Amino acid sequence: MSKRYRFIIILITVGVCFAFLFPTIRWYYMVPKEDKALALGSREQIKIYASQKALADMQELVEAARAGGEVPEQLAFLITQAKKIRKEIKAEASAKWDARTVISVFSGREELLEAIESRYRDTVFDLKDLQKNAVQLGLDLSGGMSIVLQANPDSLEERLGHQLTESEREDAINGALEVLNSRIDRFGLTEPVIRRQGADQIYVEIPGAADPERINSIIMGKGGLAFHIVDQGAADAFNAYYQRHPTTTFDGEGNLLDPTIVPADVVIRGVYRKDQYGLDEFTGYTAIKKEVGLDGNHIQSAVVERNTLDGKPEVTFILDSEGGEIFYQLTSAHIREPLAIVLDDRVKSQATITTAIRESVRLTGFALEEAENIALTLRTAALPVELEVINQQAIGASMGEDTIRQGMFALLGGLLAVMIFMLLFYKTAGINAVIAQILNIYLMFSVLSAFNFTLTLPSIAGFILTIGMAVDANVIIFERMKEELLLGKSRKAAVDAGFDKAFWAIMDSNITTFIAALFLSQLGSGPIQGFAVSLAIGVFSSVFTALFVSRLIFDFGTDVLGSKRVSVSWRIKG
Repeated sequence: MSKRYRFIIILITVGVCFAFLFPTIRWYYMVPKEDKALALGSREQIKIYASQKALADMQELVEAARAGGEVPEQLAFLITQAKKIRKEIKAEASAKWDARTVISVFSGREELLEAIESRYRDTVFDLKDLQKNAVQLGLDLSGGMSIVLQANPDSLEERLGHQLTESEREDAINGALEVLNSRIDRFGLTEPVIRRQGADQIYVEIPGAADPERINSIIMGKGGLAFHIVDQGAADAFNAYYQRHPTTTFDGEGNLLDPTIVPADVVIRGVYRKDQYGLDEFTGYTAIKKEVGLDGNHIQSAVVERNTLDGKPEVTFILDSEGGEIFYQLTSAHIREPLAIVLDDRVKSQATITTAIRESVRLTGFALEEAENIALTLRTAALPVELEVINQQAIGASMGEDTIRQGMFALLGGLLAVMIFMLLFYKTAGINAVIAQILNIYLMFSVLSAFNFTLTLPSIAGFILTIGMAVDANVIIFERMKEELLLGKSRKAAVDAGFDKAFWAIMDSNITTFIAALFLSQLGSGPIQGFAVSLAIGVFSSVFTALFVSRLIFDFGTDVLGSKRVSVSWRIKG
């Protein structure tokens, strides 16, 4: 391969790696602390923040309009929106866009308030997306969440219809551990600690500033999806009653004060949809049959697809043979009746049965993130026993900051020591090795950011080890070049022979290291896995920089700068 093509490949690699690394640089070094705190807050906190800021800004805009003033600086975006609205309705453009003119374009107070609130909401959600694409810090570096879950075997006994034996209880808890491990890993929450605590508790540690609501949906989502027939007559009667008695229908715990207002085989459930913040928004009540038409445990697989007509996300479930038969009989007996999809006692969607369905079920009415969460939860199977959160707390990161600082000092100290040694021992050729080392570290952190790996203290140890391994390749090449120079060869011949003869020695050592890292990543867990992943990344980047980048630097000196000698040793004049 010519030098020009190699140089282009290196430039493209550096550019792509910068694109991968930029979200991490931006999140940790360019986003103010107060904005980080907002982005790491819950969706409920974001909703409160955006609505309060929008109300304050609108009040300021109204006061400016009354005074005949200009649009406040932080609301200048409203002028662009107002111009767009005027253009869409083909109205005459305004000569002056002051506060009064901007307000007059919007149809009412609600539309104006929503335009301002959406600006704050989108800004914070963009920061949330940025944080997800940055390198995540492990629990030992950044803190995280600590959750204690209590198993509820009584619900399992009620479902099975008999008292659990000691062996069945043990199997249920162990099964819950396996499902939680699978769920949390599939949801992209790397390196969690999940272990049994006592007889019927599970302890979970999740690193980083994870969204508490999303964590709860993963952990507590029991796969409790069920299909219930809607009793439309009972629902209409209940809603009419509720309109007449809004304050005396339910007690403080949401139970009916007068159970006789609905048939004995019917239960009242709330209907919910996702609002613009991704939060469940109550929209009303409906009446469903108590008897479960189909339990979610019969679902074999679940995927998220886009509707071909409107592009909205749909969740498609494939049922097992038993579930398919149950669902076929259910849908056959209730054609033209509404069917409710109930997830954890909340009606998420309703659809009218138009034909009998046997195996494949398609659900609509979900936002994309909710649809993906539901599909993932159900793909990892239902929890064999219900879990309740009895303790949830955030773990501080003050000790983590000290650990990060010490780890980075160790990383930079090791890198600096290696560079000094290479410069002193190999003279000008050492500069080549230093450039390759710097690029090696850059590539490793870029890959870490690209795949959203979690940086832990063992990961930093893996990087430090890689520094020594990476320079080892340069040492082998330089020593080979010395041998060629002692034979009286020219610079070009010594460089060519040095790289060619060192190639398989370097490849053999790195392949064996990669195999060891591969086994560690597959058989290990937690810190061991983090160390193995960073080591594997380092193997690839060190081979690339030693054999590809370093070779190009030598060739550049020979062919472009016209160098005739190789400064690779104090004892050899090459």
